[in-house]
Amino acid sequence: MLKTYWKEKIELVEDELKNLLPENTALSAKLCEAMNYSLLAGGKRLRPILLMAAADAVGSSGEKFLRSACALEMIHTYSLIHDDLPAMDNDDYRRGKLTNHKVFGDGIAVLAGDALLTAAFTILSGQKDVSAEKILRVIAEMSKAAGPNGMVGGQVIDLLSEDKKIDMETLQQMHMAKTGALFSAAIRCGAILGEASEEQLTALSLYAEKFGLAFQITDDILDVTGSSDKIGKPVGSDERNHKSTYVTLTSLKSAQQLAEDTVAEALEALRIFGSEADFLRGIVKYLITRDK
Repeated sequence: MLKTYWKEKIELVEDELKNLLPENTALSAKLCEAMNYSLLAGGKRLRPILLMAAADAVGSSGEKFLRSACALEMIHTYSLIHDDLPAMDNDDYRRGKLTNHKVFGDGIAVLAGDALLTAAFTILSGQKDVSAEKILRVIAEMSKAAGPNGMVGGQVIDLLSEDKKIDMETLQQMHMAKTGALFSAAIRCGAILGEASEEQLTALSLYAEKFGLAFQITDDILDVTGSSDKIGKPVGSDERNHKSTYVTLTSLKSAQQLAEDTVAEALEALRIFGSEADFLRGIVKYLITRDK
């Protein structure tokens, strides 16, 4: 069920993303080329799929909100372009391809990221069959998750923590913002669009928090144990950049145990749901077995 659902939703997302951005504008074909280069580079498409899956879990049809889901993927892609820049992580590969700045140069890469972020909200505002009140609520969720109290703020902590050993509390704060915030936005926005009850939204919010933590822990583990061929980017970058991770602050074995415990907590958060939340159960269990 997990693989079938995931495959179907990836195909929907890929098709929609191809239709969202033009190949050129009156101002710059090169900018559109750079935006599409990273946006259409593939990947797990977890965030848009989680948005649709959350809507499904509360009894709606997630596919109705494909446009909103793809807007979130555009925000995520912007963050990857900027994260790879020489001033940030200085990575050469992403999703098995040269990073955006390696192909288009630093300046165009910065602007491509900026353009994806701002275009995402234009696309989100065009979501059909949803009240203006709900669209405003979703815009608030996504912008908060992407901004200074979310992803950007987490990235600042990450930059300021380089070459320093930080404590576990700071590490968790950083990753809840840098990685977890956008996962939470995906799941909460899907629930809001799907007209979740307060009980359902509370449960899914807790699930989202645990999902984001489990994802980051396993990401840290893969940076030690993974293969660059499978994960599509160099392994060992955390060590090269002298970054504190769940592995370096504890141990590989302890990090693996923490990931398992966090997944169990995420599953417990879904106890009020029936089979309609099976994808959410399956995807969080997948995190502790993934190799990419």
